[in-house]
Amino acid sequence: MTMRLRLLAPLLAAALVVAGCSESDEPPAPDVLRVGLPAPVSTNPADARDQSGRLITGALWTPLADYDPATGKTTPRAAESIGSTDRTTWTVKLKDGGKFHDGTPVTAQSYVDTWKAAPQEGWASARVLKDLVRAKEITAPDALTIRLVLDRPSGQIPALLSSPALVPLPASALASRDWVRFFSQPVGNGPFRMEGGLQATGAKLVRVADAPGKARVIELRIGDPAALYDGVKSGKLDLSTVVPGERHEAMHADFAQRHVMWALPNASYLGFPLTAAHFSDATVRHGFALGVDRAALEAGVLDKQVDPAKSLLPPAVAPGERSSTCRPCTFDAGAGKSLLTQAEFPAAPVQFGQFQPRWLRPLAEQVTKAVGVPLAADPGTGPFAIDLDLVTPSPQEVLTEIVKATGYASDGFADLLKSAEETEAADSGEVYRLVENQLLRDLPVAPLWSGHGHAVWGERAGDVTATTFGGVDLSAISLH
Repeated sequence: MTMRLRLLAPLLAAALVVAGCSESDEPPAPDVLRVGLPAPVSTNPADARDQSGRLITGALWTPLADYDPATGKTTPRAAESIGSTDRTTWTVKLKDGGKFHDGTPVTAQSYVDTWKAAPQEGWASARVLKDLVRAKEITAPDALTIRLVLDRPSGQIPALLSSPALVPLPASALASRDWVRFFSQPVGNGPFRMEGGLQATGAKLVRVADAPGKARVIELRIGDPAALYDGVKSGKLDLSTVVPGERHEAMHADFAQRHVMWALPNASYLGFPLTAAHFSDATVRHGFALGVDRAALEAGVLDKQVDPAKSLLPPAVAPGERSSTCRPCTFDAGAGKSLLTQAEFPAAPVQFGQFQPRWLRPLAEQVTKAVGVPLAADPGTGPFAIDLDLVTPSPQEVLTEIVKATGYASDGFADLLKSAEETEAADSGEVYRLVENQLLRDLPVAPLWSGHGHAVWGERAGDVTATTFGGVDLSAISLH
């Protein structure tokens, strides 16, 4: 079983307009930054799930706010404020003067119309609006005010509305619905505009407002991860947004203080069929969880692109910091085998669920060896893979998807999850930890890992930072 939502087909086709992006080895102009990245799957901010897509849309669009899940703090961006007196009716005040790159104003109606289009088009942002925001009414009382009336109180709205998937689209795009054309020549409201469109080899981004010391032009160059890494090392590129596994160890020597890693908005779990007789006992589920050697999979089939889980909530959305690794997140073959023996788990072969990611077969092989129960990665009705691609920084999204995938229910759990959702975002961390602890006790899913991103850069670049949903912040990079 998979919880990976349907991606739109890649919008990059041969017919895309050619961008004026130089691939010359000649030194760039002083205000030009050369950035290497893999080909984006989508440049639709409402449906971008890959790192390259998030990087590009993060440069072209400005979200309503930034949200830090560790502290619960919201920092307004396109919004002047996001507030409520009863947590049921929420008011978003936009900053005055916002414009799209085509010169048209960004208004409250821009957001309302874009959010109405999302479910019609099947974009990922529709799930945020339908399952998490759950507004009965979304209106624009005036040009700078968005009003949301929810079907219940929620303190998570600032976190949800900070999602980069909920940025506005211009009226011309919403009227034409020619998405292939629009997302090959995107028009946003962010710090950069795209000049000339997107092509197979890259694109050119131009800064909208002057920013002394920062790049005025960014040349995006699409290529193979290893070639991009080597391009930065040789000086042909200034920055690469990806580091392949075989360069992972060399990165620390090749780039010393010129590399960064950050948590990606995804997480993987091994889900259990709670209604199946053999898996209704939490002891069994803990036994299987202890039989997974996450570090071995991370170094092998996962190509060093993930971090083994330390808790149920991944770093991208976890409130606060967890000082130690959760017990079911550890590898302890002896303890796992002992738990299965204690639960009198039969030695008959166990088949996994229908969804077959590339990591499932090696996981089955190592668990078979560790706990002595023969597992087969062939489709069946046993434990199943869950890959979550997150769209918001709210813990509510992860927990809602886990419950949906497993059908987990327990005395008091629904009320506890509801209490966490209703609590103001800045104060909800403690309640979400209680929710997490209950799930770690009953273990409807075994946490496996979450992704991380890498970037390396040359001596021309400075002030390189990265965020979970946007990747490298292109607007903040300085040039020497």
